[in-house]
Amino acid sequence: MDQWLLRKEGFDPGDAAADGNRFLCANGYMGLRGVPEEAGRELFPAINLAGVYDQYGDRWREPVNAPNALWIGTWFDGRPLSVEDASPASHVTELDYRYGIYRRHTDFGPLRIDSRRLVSMASPHLLLDEYRLTICQDGELRVRTGISTEIWDINGPHLFDFSHKTGETLRTCCVTGEKGIRVAAAQCVDTDWPAAEEQTRGGDGVFRCFRRAVRRGEVWTFRVFASVWTSLDTPEPSEAARACCLQAKAEGFAACLESHRQAWERIWARSEIALEGDGEAALALHASQYHLNCIAPRHADRMSIPARGLSGQTYKGAIFWDAEMFFFPMFVYTQPEIARSLLRYRIATLPGARQKAAEYGYRGAFYAWESQEGGKEGCTNFNVVDVFTHRPVRTYFRDRQIHISADIAYALWHYFEITGDRSLLKEGGASVILECARFYLSRANGHLDSEQVDFADVIGPDEYHERVSNNAFTNQMIAACLEYALRLKEVFADQPDWFGSLLEELGYEADWERLPDLLRRIRPPREQGGVLEQFDGYFALEDCGLDTVRSRLRDPREYWGGDHGVAGTTQVIKQADVLALMALLPERFTDEQVAASWAYYEPRTEHGSSLSACMYALTACRVGRLEEAWRLFMKTAQIDVLGGGKQWAGEIYIGGTHPASNGGAWMIAVLGFAGLRMRGGRLTLHPRLPRQIKRLSFPVTAAGRRYRVEVTREGGTVVPL
Repeated sequence: MDQWLLRKEGFDPGDAAADGNRFLCANGYMGLRGVPEEAGRELFPAINLAGVYDQYGDRWREPVNAPNALWIGTWFDGRPLSVEDASPASHVTELDYRYGIYRRHTDFGPLRIDSRRLVSMASPHLLLDEYRLTICQDGELRVRTGISTEIWDINGPHLFDFSHKTGETLRTCCVTGEKGIRVAAAQCVDTDWPAAEEQTRGGDGVFRCFRRAVRRGEVWTFRVFASVWTSLDTPEPSEAARACCLQAKAEGFAACLESHRQAWERIWARSEIALEGDGEAALALHASQYHLNCIAPRHADRMSIPARGLSGQTYKGAIFWDAEMFFFPMFVYTQPEIARSLLRYRIATLPGARQKAAEYGYRGAFYAWESQEGGKEGCTNFNVVDVFTHRPVRTYFRDRQIHISADIAYALWHYFEITGDRSLLKEGGASVILECARFYLSRANGHLDSEQVDFADVIGPDEYHERVSNNAFTNQMIAACLEYALRLKEVFADQPDWFGSLLEELGYEADWERLPDLLRRIRPPREQGGVLEQFDGYFALEDCGLDTVRSRLRDPREYWGGDHGVAGTTQVIKQADVLALMALLPERFTDEQVAASWAYYEPRTEHGSSLSACMYALTACRVGRLEEAWRLFMKTAQIDVLGGGKQWAGEIYIGGTHPASNGGAWMIAVLGFAGLRMRGGRLTLHPRLPRQIKRLSFPVTAAGRRYRVEVTREGGTVVPL
């Protein structure tokens, strides 16, 4: 088995959405969905742009898909050759995970197409396609290359006022409807085609057309160079796109490809996990790391990663807690500059978090549940549609998932602990932690007849149970946030004047005195037989199995949670909640508590989110449930190899790649199976390898140094590089 290659034979239009995700090419600036070059809107093609948002009418705001600058179509004897309409004799799609190269091999009978394309990791605005045609019978061939404006949008359209230019470099310019952001795409071609080309422009884009009589045995190659820029990048995006294409053409396809390969080699040198013992697991681990590495914002220093990466407009292209809980661990241990970018995004969006808190009548920083540019809250009050009435259902994700601020404080603190670098704290991170703690001071619910305080009317990670009180995850993450805030004084003990000035600047003197009191009064989780109760009253809910709850569905697309969901009045939960807490804050719980809670909650968990299985796998490693850990690892790591995960929440499409699972696979392998920990400035290992793994080897970076970790069944070593 090739541990770096995803391969699929045949074409089924019903798989187009899933295959577009699985065969994605991306470089952090943009993502190119894995569909054939000739794909029209019905096959969901897209060049998805990071950080460019637009709202059409009263529909959801979402990221913008650019004009398709790598569109190529072929006709033979006047007949269009398309995988969807022409019934090819064979069709194979491949994705090379090591170098992020999409390949397709299609036999249409009269000719065969072999292409390879990529989104350059060496040049963030550049896309490349080498399109080779092998002629299998005499006839007339027509090839059309250009920029298609037939754009697939979920909640669009988003681009208007199209204009086109012909010449050596074709260009399309347009603007977004909401903010007037200019988007420009360019394309030029290098080919050995001997006939003159024709150029056209119109409502569907701008194209060049090559036409001539061909004979059997001839081979014609088109090397296509495309580029996308916006006015967020440069004042003249059209000229920048043109120049980028011409420079790439001058360098040549082979040189551009080699630069791209070298860039990927540098990434793998810092992050690759080598797994010996199971070929399918090794492939899945490479796939997971590829999908997370290819969407990392290497072109920016304060940008984060959407929940569905750059695979499309699902989840509004928003930044969720996934960034801190699931993406951050791999990057902080392999490429800390990317982890820093994720956190600098949160520092930059602190004003938006303060504004959101104020809108709800609180002080401090209440971060957006679905964060778009500037920290703008993208989450609406109606996130689900009832499949029976077709009416929007009121949900409370934006209002009640208050753990988001503590999650961000958690990542900031762990960045400092793992890297030993306190500069990020000094450059705004400390302010974020303090303002998050202030929000919880403001949000806490006190009682006249009790010393304890509650955090009532919240939602934990388990979204099937809304508006609960004292969710264990939420309370304990808040407690951790308060502890981090108080420990900042120790971190800056050698700079007391600076820290004092920060408190004064934030107007924090009175709140600083209140933090220890709130920390002392937070209600600890209740226990029953060693099992932590997920929230007040959870144990009193109907205790029934997953199959029972599933049998109550009248439509497979029904949303399980909320007021009318089939799971809301039962103990069946969507995803890891108590066990997520135990995975993130392991030092707070005994092995006995983890074992008891794991045995209780896992059978009651639907794993209805791709964020769930990895948390159960991590805690399974801790308590010696290695077969279960392995099963959940494979479920996590294979999600973008096999395709899977939920595609619908009510009538809302939620498909796409699964970066949280991708990060989760790294977490299981490194933090679970290898047992890597950073404590007191030292890396330690506590290996718990399942029987399927003979050896794990991977690089890590900690406290400014690089190491090579080797783990076998005999033990593990950490060697400085």
